Amino acid sequence: MTGGKSTLHAVVPQDAGGWRLDRALAVALPTLSRERLKALISSGQVTNAEGALARDPAMKVAPGSLFSVIVPDPTPAHNEAQDIPLRVAFEDEHLIVVDKPAGLVVHPAAGNLDGTLVNALLHHCRGSLSGIGGVERPGIVHRIDKDTSGLMIAAKTDPAHVGLAAQFARHSIDRRYKAIVAGLPRFAEGTVDAPLARSSTDRKKIAIVRDGRGKRAVTHYSVIEQLRGAALVECRLETGRTHQVRVHMASLGHPLLGDPVYGRGRPEHRELLNRLKFHRQALHAARLGFVHPVTSEALCFDSVIPQDMQDLFSELRVKMV
Repeated sequence: MTGGKSTLHAVVPQDAGGWRLDRALAVALPTLSRERLKALISSGQVTNAEGALARDPAMKVAPGSLFSVIVPDPTPAHNEAQDIPLRVAFEDEHLIVVDKPAGLVVHPAAGNLDGTLVNALLHHCRGSLSGIGGVERPGIVHRIDKDTSGLMIAAKTDPAHVGLAAQFARHSIDRRYKAIVAGLPRFAEGTVDAPLARSSTDRKKIAIVRDGRGKRAVTHYSVIEQLRGAALVECRLETGRTHQVRVHMASLGHPLLGDPVYGRGRPEHRELLNRLKFHRQALHAARLGFVHPVTSEALCFDSVIPQDMQDLFSELRVKMV
């Protein structure tokens, strides 16, 4: 490696004859995603055996053809790396699964420019991020709300990022949440299939909409245990929309305890929440299952609900008669 660049050499596999250049190179160079290779080709970073530039990602290639790919070092991320403690459930050279505490914002944005999960990952993973789209940053393929705790995954390499994003797009990720809701659902289990979109009356809220604006959202719920004026439920996401569990459970008349946006709950619950200083929605991302995008290994991780939510559960449980 010289001058902040590395040169990779690739031979088109015999069974890739007639394929597009970007597709063939993605097979020959599995550490680079097809999208990354397409960008490198278009920017003049790929040459053939004679040293001529190959600038067309769609050009057809012959089996056994040799290409050289110049890969610039990843540019530093715009965000600052910060030493914020992380609870890591799993990590390898391709991805990392973290157990996010409530109160930690996932991505820098207006009002939260630092002190986020991304800032923490930039510090924790420094030296091991090969670059997402050429930038040295973690690949965030999904998010959970600031005040929701639990399991999240981030990619460390381009191929992992592409593979995970594809699984989320197919809705093949096993995502299960534990929630404490007001009241007891009429049925022990059920499904809410209701499209979601930004509310037209309050831009800070998500709403069920039936006017064609909404994206399909499906939540499967089951009651785990009846509590005093409440219930512990498991919500399995078939889709993963913003505020999905919170909006869907509220639509059934069972908002999450502590949710400041979609339901205030009963007076006795508000009193208990204040006493426990529990000032967030009672929601925890308890299970995350997926297929490793590089090794194809089936992985599944479980997280116990954090102490603040456990205290709330115990209070509601112990006082049942």
